[in-house]
Amino acid sequence: MQLIAQNPDSLWSGEHRRVVAGIFALAFLVAFEALAVATVMPVVAADLDGLGLYALSFAAPTAVAVVSMTVAGPMMDRRGPRTALRAGVGIFAAGLVVAGLAPTMPVFLIGRAVQGLGMGFIGVGLYVVIGQVFPDQLRPRVFTVMTSAWVLPALLGPSAAGLIAEVLGWRWVFLGVPAVAIGSLLLIWQVLQRLDGEPSVVSDRHRVWWAVLTAAGILSISIAGQRSTSWWPLELVVSLLLVMSCAPRLLPAGTWRGRRGLPSVIIARSALGAGYVGAEAYVPLSLVEHRGLSPSQAGLFLTTAAVLWFSGSWLAAHVPALSSKPLRVRLGSLCVLVGIGSGFLTLASNVPVVVAAAVWSIGGLGMGLASPTLAVLLLDQSRPGEHGVNSASLQISGAVVDSLVLALGSVVFAALLSTQEMTGYLLMFGLAALVSAVALLLSTRLEG
Repeated sequence: MQLIAQNPDSLWSGEHRRVVAGIFALAFLVAFEALAVATVMPVVAADLDGLGLYALSFAAPTAVAVVSMTVAGPMMDRRGPRTALRAGVGIFAAGLVVAGLAPTMPVFLIGRAVQGLGMGFIGVGLYVVIGQVFPDQLRPRVFTVMTSAWVLPALLGPSAAGLIAEVLGWRWVFLGVPAVAIGSLLLIWQVLQRLDGEPSVVSDRHRVWWAVLTAAGILSISIAGQRSTSWWPLELVVSLLLVMSCAPRLLPAGTWRGRRGLPSVIIARSALGAGYVGAEAYVPLSLVEHRGLSPSQAGLFLTTAAVLWFSGSWLAAHVPALSSKPLRVRLGSLCVLVGIGSGFLTLASNVPVVVAAAVWSIGGLGMGLASPTLAVLLLDQSRPGEHGVNSASLQISGAVVDSLVLALGSVVFAALLSTQEMTGYLLMFGLAALVSAVALLLSTRLEG
């Protein structure tokens, strides 16, 4: 391991400046692409006659990323992050090209899967770089920079992607990004040269097979969630059992049981994110269906939370009264629970929409307080040679729990939509709140 010698109190001195810029650029790239793809996917599916494969275009990158994160963690611990991170950016760019040139929906899905493969390496690589380059006191500020990389895409990404699709065609939403990806990598190229690994780190090759089975389960859950076959309930149950039995083998022992220390950090982060995303999936729909908002107006409702997310991250990194990391997680988790309450408010016609928007923004503030703090706690509790595998565990757990909550929620919601619609919404927001409450319960178990 090699930590770059810098002013320990400055994020913008010497090579720190280039590394921070590179981290921001790569995070911005992933954020923009995620939001842009969500915007243009209806156009892509219609153009390639692939509406039946619509859900897989989102599930495939997540599932494949589980495999690449599993490979990336120990590889970066043993050899350093340079090779895997560079490969990840190259693979991600190649996936964009394949998707942008795809003549059919199956080829497009291959491109999306290749993107997911690269994203797994990039996600773990950024954490490893932060862990090796920056001292403890600067890490919260670096994660604030990463959070800020999601704000501009949240504000402008969907409209920019829609404009590109209308003027140049949807393919340029993908084909215009690879050059930016390579440029982002060049910002941290020299620093990567000097980041070493721990040759003594030994990887368990069986983990890759468990990751493959977990990824297959995630894909199968997504397919079953569409309820397009008569035997989807059996497929769903089998897929859930597959994921629940294989995914824990990729994580530190006791993670899903909330064992004190690192396992609780990982599952708290997963629960917090899954609960928030679970509510976020249905809040816009409720606003459109029950409040008469247009899709663009409902999208602006969510944008306020993105801005508050960054604000929470900034406060966590700069306000002395919030120096206690467990306190930040506790406050953030509580704010997320309050924010999820906005979903229930969208169902009450006598509550002004502006009130529901304000409450939802509190949830964004909570995510900014708690989510980066949990990432910092993970790096704090990782010994030399463990940054990669622990960062991979954090992201794998998040991907798996997100997928489970969204898939189960979609099945229940679809089953109730035609007969008990209001009950469906209440159950979805209740599930999101229940999952998020796990993080609050674990906030006293985050330090070993």
